[in-house]
Amino acid sequence: MSLIECRQLTRTYRRGDQEITPLRDLDLDIEAGTFLALMGPSGSGKTTLLNLLAGIDRPTSGSLVVDGREIHHLSRGALAAWRASAVGYIFQLYNLVPVLTAYENVELPLLLHRISRKERHRRVAAALDLVGIADRSDHLPRQLSGGQEQRVAIARAIVTDPTLILADEPTGDLDRESAVSIMDLMARLNRDLGRTIVMVTHDPKTTEWCDSVLHLEKGRLAEAEGEATTPMASESNLESEDVR
Repeated sequence: MSLIECRQLTRTYRRGDQEITPLRDLDLDIEAGTFLALMGPSGSGKTTLLNLLAGIDRPTSGSLVVDGREIHHLSRGALAAWRASAVGYIFQLYNLVPVLTAYENVELPLLLHRISRKERHRRVAAALDLVGIADRSDHLPRQLSGGQEQRVAIARAIVTDPTLILADEPTGDLDRESAVSIMDLMARLNRDLGRTIVMVTHDPKTTEWCDSVLHLEKGRLAEAEGEATTPMASESNLESEDVR
């Protein structure tokens, strides 16, 4: 069953007198429960597609259906409510609030929901425990390593129990050991919790944790690889090169 259906999906921007089209006439189906990697050179449309899937941006033309909803037709308020409950976004550079503790950063998305303080605490504690960072819950971001910050960012992305997790270069700023740990964690979220994950990456080694890989070039789908690798990998997969 397709969780995501893109039909003739196009995004065009104006930059002065120049028209830029990072995504053009894209047809794509993503099945529920998939761990998908998006690859391609800079400017190929990867992050544009991720932002469209997240409802952060709207297509210029075409159709985008996520979990049965044409999200580009939702009102601004309805789109914000859908995004808050259905999408978890993992940023490359974490995007943690520096003056808030790990616990408070993870709690932020829940403040948009009408749930009790007790329930917020339960969900935050569960998310921090799941990513293995519960013992750092009272630490500020500057007191954490890069890998720990990314774990907090992942906990924040999953605390609302979203249907879809979107990750933009989640290991791009990490050393090899931290990168392996983060990819193992994401693979567990996919395998054990059944979360659909779409990940933008430049590094082919990170795709060893994914079910499939799609290549974008100049806003179009260039190549697809089904069942590219096993969904889990070990540190030996990255022994020869750091993930940068």
